[in-house]
Amino acid sequence: MAEHNDFGAAGEQLARDFLINQGYTLLETNWRHLSHEVDIIAQKGDILAFVEVKTRNSRFLGEPEVFVSRTQQKAYIAVANAYVQQNNRSEEVRFDIISIIINSKERSVKHIPGAFSTIV
Repeated sequence: MAEHNDFGAAGEQLARDFLINQGYTLLETNWRHLSHEVDIIAQKGDILAFVEVKTRNSRFLGEPEVFVSRTQQKAYIAVANAYVQQNNRSEEVRFDIISIIINSKERSVKHIPGAFSTIV
């Protein structure tokens, strides 16, 4: 596996651990529909969270969450709709971002609930 894939996998593991520690139940990881993928689908109470994980090694170019494009947001919404329909879910849907910085001096996790909406 390429080094950048290992780095991304490490970030996703931190995100999963964070969500579990916050009381979420993980339903799916890397769930695919057509050509799109959601990093994490988690539930807490009556909220179904579709979570995009962005991992970077610095903030030099900006916070990781700013790199979730409108195109990615639209893809997340489409995948969420497919997941809800295929799995007969009725919970409120929310789109979150978990922004992660990993380097030799820092290991930070920032959860942004409701980072974007179905209006993009």
